Amino acid sequence: MKQFIKQVDVSLASQATLSLPINKRIKGRLRVELDTGEEAGLFLQRGITLRDGDQIATEDGYVVRIIAANESVSTVQCHDPLLLIRIAYHLGNRHVPLQVGDGFVRYQHDHVLDDMVKGLGGQVVSEQAPFEPEAGAYGGSSSHGHHEHGHHHAHAHDHEH
Repeated sequence: MKQFIKQVDVSLASQATLSLPINKRIKGRLRVELDTGEEAGLFLQRGITLRDGDQIATEDGYVVRIIAANESVSTVQCHDPLLLIRIAYHLGNRHVPLQVGDGFVRYQHDHVLDDMVKGLGGQVVSEQAPFEPEAGAYGGSSSHGHHEHGHHHAHAHDHEH
């Protein structure tokens, strides 16, 4: 079984890919299955969050590119910047990890949060999409400029962070 022990420069050629949702990309120790079907293990430095496009390698130089897998998310698209800011504020006030994009915010699907957003006047779409949450103000740094998911909170919701 291949053991991936370090992040490497994204300019290196990769031999395979590994698709993972965010709840697995935040773990440094994990048994995984490469997209080829081959079993492998992650033995990475603690505190690293793997982002879409990152690359990891074994000690002997076998390189794998990380793909942010589709997962159940709720996406709020809004053309009213003030409403979108209000929605993001209320989600952030609940310590919900958010992906912030041009005219949208996205979070791991949660029907209670969906109802709150709708109550604020937002429109929510439940979908399968990659989830890349913001690092937060105190997020760590990565070797090539990607954000890190700096901390985790326990929530009363039925999803993982």
